[in-house]
Amino acid sequence: MIVITGGAGFIGSAMLWELNRNGMEQVIVVDELGSTATGKWKNLSGLSFTDFIPKEDFLARFSGGKIADDITAVIHMGAISDTTETDADLLLRNNYAFSTGLASLCLSRNIRFIYASSAATYGDGALGYSDEEESLDALRPLNMYGYSKQLFDLWARKTGALRKSAGLKFFNVYGPNEYHKGEMSSVAFKAFHQIRQTGEVRLFESHRKEYRHGEQMRDFVYIKDCTAIMLWLLENPSVNGIFNIGSGRARSFRDLAEAAFSALGLEPAIRYVPMPETLRDKYQYFTEAKLDKLKAFGCPVSPTGLEEGVRDYICNYLSKDRSNLDRALS
Repeated sequence: MIVITGGAGFIGSAMLWELNRNGMEQVIVVDELGSTATGKWKNLSGLSFTDFIPKEDFLARFSGGKIADDITAVIHMGAISDTTETDADLLLRNNYAFSTGLASLCLSRNIRFIYASSAATYGDGALGYSDEEESLDALRPLNMYGYSKQLFDLWARKTGALRKSAGLKFFNVYGPNEYHKGEMSSVAFKAFHQIRQTGEVRLFESHRKEYRHGEQMRDFVYIKDCTAIMLWLLENPSVNGIFNIGSGRARSFRDLAEAAFSALGLEPAIRYVPMPETLRDKYQYFTEAKLDKLKAFGCPVSPTGLEEGVRDYICNYLSKDRSNLDRALS
């Protein structure tokens, strides 16, 4: 039995899809669905799982032995992922305290623990993007979300949990099942809908002279690559530590916008708008995952190119108004 926290969210539900298409259906989903208006429940439609447990009940039931006693792995994707969240206590309760409690239970029972960290822990990137644990102390996240993830990484290293767990620093993930995320949805998702609605894509102007408008760069990684890597980690429990999950190649926002237009068979039309002042001192202008560590452990997953990933997302999901991944599409 496998538990996925945040199992109705973006990465969690995509991982459920990955498990299903590899013949694994003995899965417990843990999450909060919220209002039906968000459509988050649709991420589970067409997927198979054994049980759904509300997040607020899960830890008590797990620690009290009221959940199946044959759990072999917990994939912990549940978190507040809004980088603009200002309630620090809320972030610490959800992203740190809940995570330490869950990790402690898993380690005490010899249950495989895979959890989501974030590339937001790298801050402005001045120290690079090495996922070696020795570099953790020097990192300075730019927002409270990144700091909450950083605190858990530090706890996991200090307690020795990292020797028996895999922490994943996701970079800019895009792909199916992010439909409920609103403002936190990917630029690929927003670009498609902006093109459909207005015929153009709006990107932030640059407020640093070394970057032209639209030349701010990110490591964009397709969701199917993320789930393939997570499946490999699940099948290789001796591989532990913190790992970057990205494409390994920084691309500009303009590149992504042009890939979206290309997937739709249209000529690019990009308009640059001022970045909100509240974001300017918390904005990452460049991110690029270093993947040497993951490769050194023998991970066989090759990153999907930006143009290929955006085309698959737009042509096979967004253009067809597919509201979720399902097992029928490999």
